[in-house]
Amino acid sequence: SQDRTYSIYLQSQILFGLEHNHLTVYMQDLVDIDVFLDAKRVIDSLRNKEIAPALAWCAENKSRLKKSKSKLEFLLRLQEFVELVKAKNFLQAISYARKYLAPWGSTHMKELQRVTATLVFRSSTNCAQYKVLFEQNQWDSLVDQFKQEFYKLYGMTLEPLLNIYLQAGLTALKTPFCFEGNCPKEDPLSLDGFRKLAEPLPFSKQHHSKLVCHITKELMDTENPPLVLPNGYVYSTKVRAEPTHFCSPKS
Repeated sequence: SQDRTYSIYLQSQILFGLEHNHLTVYMQDLVDIDVFLDAKRVIDSLRNKEIAPALAWCAENKSRLKKSKSKLEFLLRLQEFVELVKAKNFLQAISYARKYLAPWGSTHMKELQRVTATLVFRSSTNCAQYKVLFEQNQWDSLVDQFKQEFYKLYGMTLEPLLNIYLQAGLTALKTPFCFEGNCPKEDPLSLDGFRKLAEPLPFSKQHHSKLVCHITKELMDTENPPLVLPNGYVYSTKVRAEPTHFCSPKS
């Protein structure tokens, strides 16, 4: 239904830049908009290297995250510790580790030892094992981790449902002909966006060939049988119903 389509679209897009004021009142009624906007705020804050909103989200959903054995809060705490070390606030970093990291020692000791070693191996170190902890991609990993936890918490798929449904339809349309230079514009797979979605999909298995008229774009069958012109090209019978004199465009 149209409502279902809107709902899937919004859930797929809100976390990727769609603003609240772009949504109509009708569209807002189709999804739990506040849940997604809260998630987007957390993602934006992590991209701005701010930990507090993400930690607040973890506290709000603590029991559910604990039930799913999530380590998101631990990873956030590790990153906050690294940022203190990076800023050369060593005493504050030690106090922080005792208060927030020590309780995780029984389950994540190896990761804890590696991160606390940054007190010795600073951000200027050439040791790759520790240098990577100070790089930007650590924040990118936190964003990805948060998205995974968010999807899991609300029973969503990692792949947007809109993509999944589109791919389900494209499996029936994908043939080797679609990727040739003369693929008709009417074929969705003539568009780069759909081709990218269809890349991992198998080709459709066609047991019977189907003839489609080049002019009317209609299927040629017993009700609309094909006609062969003297030049060898085939068109549907309905072409003869055209009020003007028919001339093969291939000639």
